[in-house]
Amino acid sequence: MRSTGWVNDQPMCVTCGVQYPYGIDLGVCPICADERQYVGYDGQLWTTSAQVGDNHVNVFRQEVRGLWGIGTEPHFAIGQRALIVPGEGGNLLWDCVSLVDDATVDRINELGGLAAIAISHPHYYSAMHEWSEAFGGIPIHLHADDEQWIPVRDGAVRLWSGDSFEALPGRTLLNPRIHFAGGAIVHWDGLDGRGALCTGDILQVVADRRWVGFMYSYPNLIPEHPETVRRAVKLLAEYDFDVLYGAWWDKVVDGDAKAAVSRSAERYLAHLGL
Repeated sequence: MRSTGWVNDQPMCVTCGVQYPYGIDLGVCPICADERQYVGYDGQLWTTSAQVGDNHVNVFRQEVRGLWGIGTEPHFAIGQRALIVPGEGGNLLWDCVSLVDDATVDRINELGGLAAIAISHPHYYSAMHEWSEAFGGIPIHLHADDEQWIPVRDGAVRLWSGDSFEALPGRTLLNPRIHFAGGAIVHWDGLDGRGALCTGDILQVVADRRWVGFMYSYPNLIPEHPETVRRAVKLLAEYDFDVLYGAWWDKVVDGDAKAAVSRSAERYLAHLGL
């Protein structure tokens, strides 16, 4: 396995998969201690990406032709999959997974490498620093309103603020503020011109994939504030998108996605009695 400044034996939380630098207080993962996550039922457990690599592998699948996802098997931590979002100026790694090994780097390089990383919220920070160094120290774009959750601020971390930021041509980060104050999604021109959103679980594709959900805390079932949901819908009204890619394999709204977000918000607010 390759070695970087962020070596693969630094502590990693088993529950959320976020990697921390040496020398911090490893009593409890601060991201998991927050009410939007939880400390595992067996208490705080730590591992390393090297140990994860001993019995896990990353798999690559296309959500649609030309849009590759990366997921770790068997399931580790939260279990999200990342997306390699192509376009002018190079590939954007959207969200992240905790395992980055030689086979993963080689496969991504076959797909054109990576020019930048952008992450929706702290639960998916995973091994972002190790990923950055594996591809030559590429920038990691995180919203400034989530700065308190960043394990360490190094030169790769680039904070953006406000409602939008173009990370790479044709890939604009947006801040609906759902789930976290810095909760981000990416608007992408798409491969077929229809426009797409990659949302992680900021906009959560639910079991009935005609709809999305809005939650402040998923594991603890705390709903998002109504005004935050209204703000998100207003923000997205300015953008065209027909497809929405969620955080897990096959969690895709494949058509009429903009209308799906609007009607989902209306349903959500109605069930809150608003």
